[in-house]
Amino acid sequence: MNTKEKIQFKCAELEDLLIKKNDAYGDSALNPVGIFSSLKASEAIRIRLDDKLKRIANVGLNDETEDTLLDCAGYMVLLMIANDNESNNIQERLRQGGAAPHTASDSSKKDTGGQVWFSDSTST
Repeated sequence: MNTKEKIQFKCAELEDLLIKKNDAYGDSALNPVGIFSSLKASEAIRIRLDDKLKRIANVGLNDETEDTLLDCAGYMVLLMIANDNESNNIQERLRQGGAAPHTASDSSKKDTGGQVWFSDSTST
C-alpha cells in the first residue's frame, strides 16, 4: 500500500468512527445538551482533546493509546466543524441586523493563553 492509499484508508477509518460515534451519542459534540455545562461546542471539544492528549502524555504512544490518536484526529475534525458553525452563526446574526453575541460575563474574561480568569467585581 502506498502513502496515498494509506491516507485514504486512515481518512475512511476516521470517517467511519466519527459517523458511528455521532449516531451513538446523538450529535452531542456539536449540539451538547447543556445539562451540566453551558460551554460552546468548540470549547467542550477542546477539553476533550486536552483529556486525550493528557492520556498520551501519561501512558505514551503504544497499543493501548492507538485509539486515542484516532480520537484526537476525530475531535480535530469536529473542532473545525464547530468553529465553522459558530462563525456562521455570528455571521448570520450580523446579516440579520443583530449584534454578535455578547454577554455581561464576556467582559470579565481575559485571554491568558488558554486559561480563563474571572475578575472579582466585589473587590476594590
